[in-house]
Amino acid sequence: MVLISVEVNGTRRQHDVEPRLLLVQYLRETLGLTGTNIGCDTSSCGACTVLLDGESVKSCTVLAVQADEAEIVTIEGLADPDGSFHRVQEAFRENHALQCGYCTPGMVMAAVSLLAEEDHLDEQGVREGLEGNLCRCTGYHNIVKAVLACAGDRATVTGSDS
Repeated sequence: MVLISVEVNGTRRQHDVEPRLLLVQYLRETLGLTGTNIGCDTSSCGACTVLLDGESVKSCTVLAVQADEAEIVTIEGLADPDGSFHRVQEAFRENHALQCGYCTPGMVMAAVSLLAEEDHLDEQGVREGLEGNLCRCTGYHNIVKAVLACAGDRATVTGSDS
């Protein structure tokens, strides 16, 4: 067993874990954060995407011990403490960017990271930026619309022409 210390959704957590325990398993089974889905176990679908030190990662490809001393944000940690949705979650709701919902947590987390990394996004940029996340219901059109809505809101807030 290995002692790890991580900050998950703003709360410091310490646990002894098996060295081979995947981060997605740690989040779901140890911490009970089941919003992070397991879709494929091969890093193909992105349903398990979380933010690790601010960057999106597929948590099925990271060992929990590799996340030691890291800051992790899951879908449960995006909303404000008062329950208000994060702007990306709200955009997904407003743009009907989900169907069955299984890919949605990972897609939202990847979109949050993409918006933080890219100043100027167009439809092609969003599609390329989210290409590691799969929607089996083929809801991509509305997902792209939701991300572009956030990018547009960002431009309005900052006064830029993006």
